[in-house]
Amino acid sequence: MSQPINIGIVGVGKIVRDQHLPALAKDKNYRLVAAASRHGKVENIPNFPDIEAMLDAVPELEAVSLCMPPQFRYDAARTALTAKKHVFLEKPPGATVSEVENLKALAAQNGVSLFASWHSRYAPAVEAARAFLNSTRIKSAAINWKEDVRRWHPNQEWIWAPGGFGVFDPGINALSIATHILPPMFITSAVLDFPENRASPVAARVTFRTSNGLPVTMDLDWLQTGPQSWDILAETDKGAMVLSGGGSKLAVDGKVIHEEPEAEYPMLYRRFAEIVRAGISDVDLAPLQHVADAFMLGKHNVVEAFFD
Repeated sequence: MSQPINIGIVGVGKIVRDQHLPALAKDKNYRLVAAASRHGKVENIPNFPDIEAMLDAVPELEAVSLCMPPQFRYDAARTALTAKKHVFLEKPPGATVSEVENLKALAAQNGVSLFASWHSRYAPAVEAARAFLNSTRIKSAAINWKEDVRRWHPNQEWIWAPGGFGVFDPGINALSIATHILPPMFITSAVLDFPENRASPVAARVTFRTSNGLPVTMDLDWLQTGPQSWDILAETDKGAMVLSGGGSKLAVDGKVIHEEPEAEYPMLYRRFAEIVRAGISDVDLAPLQHVADAFMLGKHNVVEAFFD
């Protein structure tokens, strides 16, 4: 194995503590050498208030993992790329498609790697679902992604602000899987439910057609209580496929054919190390483009106010 990659974390919040730090601690491809955040800190390494201070103080940094909200990610990514650091982008990779396109160009200009880390695409049963669908004729598909925002994003005001995505923050996880396992598809209509006191939607109903004319529907709901639903279904000539648990379990006609524990973030960091050492980038914008299209084509429907 090559020498460990010296990496820094920017934006120390819940997802970093729950996923990034444990994944990095177990991966011999990396040495976590610094962190930068306005509020959080990581123990036993130097901490800085912003990425500029971190880059100035820690010249041995080779890569950074950017985990702040998407509205603030472009400037940090541009700073890192122009300093010739490899960049890992937490999902979604940015607030707009055009700014991520610009980051791709900057990475190429500076000879460093850029990674858009669609973590749900690395769920354990996703590749099995892709293989199954590639072996059959799909008749229709549906995405049902329903969860409780109060459970998963308590008191996170940024997610309701313009550019915060609202229910499309989890919904883009579904789209990252769907764009990997289904034929190319395009939005034909959408209805987005905006609470009267919020700037981002709490629910959405979206219809697509694939490049060969098949119907795909997506139902997103951020007010689901009780069991949470993260499912992609497909009717095929080999039976009814259900990819459930956010991509962790695959069943066909009710028979489980693939299920194993989730290991998304360790796999993401393994992939990031691969592209850094190969000198390439991995930036698929299809999930983000679908969200942009939904906001562009979608009818805005005002619903009752949301309070945490």
